[in-house]
Amino acid sequence: MAYNPESVLTVQPIPTLSDEVNQIRLDTAEVVGKRIIPNEPLLAQRWNGNEEAQKLHADIVGEIKERSLWAPHLPEEYGGNDLGFISHAYMNEIVAWSPGAAPMFGVVAPNSGNQKVLVKYATPEQKKKWLEPLVRGETQSCFSMTEPDNAGSDPRSIQTRAVRDGDEWVITGHKWFTSNAVRADWALVMARTEEPDGDGGVNEKMSQFIVPTDSEGFEIVRSVPVWGHSGGHHCEIKYNGVRVPHENMLGSKGQGHAAAQERLGAGRVYHCMNSIGAMWRAFDLMVKRSIERQVHGGKLETKQFIQGFIADSYMDIQSARLMTIHCAEVMESGADARTEISSIKVFVPAAYHRVVDRAIQVFGAKGVSGDTPLAGMYMGARTLRLADGPDEVHRILIAKNVLRHYHNGLSWDFGV
Repeated sequence: MAYNPESVLTVQPIPTLSDEVNQIRLDTAEVVGKRIIPNEPLLAQRWNGNEEAQKLHADIVGEIKERSLWAPHLPEEYGGNDLGFISHAYMNEIVAWSPGAAPMFGVVAPNSGNQKVLVKYATPEQKKKWLEPLVRGETQSCFSMTEPDNAGSDPRSIQTRAVRDGDEWVITGHKWFTSNAVRADWALVMARTEEPDGDGGVNEKMSQFIVPTDSEGFEIVRSVPVWGHSGGHHCEIKYNGVRVPHENMLGSKGQGHAAAQERLGAGRVYHCMNSIGAMWRAFDLMVKRSIERQVHGGKLETKQFIQGFIADSYMDIQSARLMTIHCAEVMESGADARTEISSIKVFVPAAYHRVVDRAIQVFGAKGVSGDTPLAGMYMGARTLRLADGPDEVHRILIAKNVLRHYHNGLSWDFGV
């Protein structure tokens, strides 16, 4: 499909946003629209050792750093630009227009999530040893929480255990979908730890540990095939009595669950803004296809089915976008945003799935080929309905929160 790459991504200032946030959006769009999207086929060759692709990648990263857009989630003292939660959310919407853009902005899971957690919970010694090399790109990390035999929607069901033995912790358990484990130098592992309950018994709480992947007993069983593709980086891992020093505990004992929830709460907003950016890209491709494609004596744009696709997709995107921005604003205010977080977690991936599905239908056979990013978007959208908790769990939480509010003699505060 022929179109001018420079017209793919158009961003206008939003009057309700500050000049600073608007400038971040405009600068991000300049890089993504003019430097990344037109060069996506070449940039994809970077991992194959293509020197031209590697040079272009390095040049783009250099420009991103010059524009102060690099690592928006990190404080300046750790090499980031600390753009703030709202700015980062708006930035993600634009970065997500290109599937491979995030690493060029220094924001790629699970490294970015681990970096945020270490910034808040790590000791000065841990930051120097684990965080700083990770930020510099000298090391890689993974986050090891989900287990194959326990519901991922219930983190408290985790069975991996860490038992204190002198100055060491011994970790035993079974994890899977540990993303980036193949490349990782260390894993951030969630495990159960015991502490006295004051009545002669013990409580089991979650703690997190930094575990080097070359530790004895750290066993990568396999790379879990996803959507029929093997050889990915979502690994199944066994922790066979892995020993780490006590100093490798992140934060204090029992803080693991709280740290994970902080990570996931902000992450869900970022994921949703990523999804919205991808939706806009799919929408852009679909509309242009309808304008250009001749079929049955006329352009696709003249067919009422296609006009319905365009209208429904526009409504899906705008609804998802406003819900997510509202959620981000509630979180930024410090108010309890659990209901809003669960709402966008359910609504946005489903809307994303619908928008991409319509775009694929408009493209026909080409939509499921590798000639457009739509097939990858489709699989990503469906996966997001499971990642960070399945839809059903979040629907239950929304209903419980609303009902609790009413049982407390209050109506819902529609200003929140």
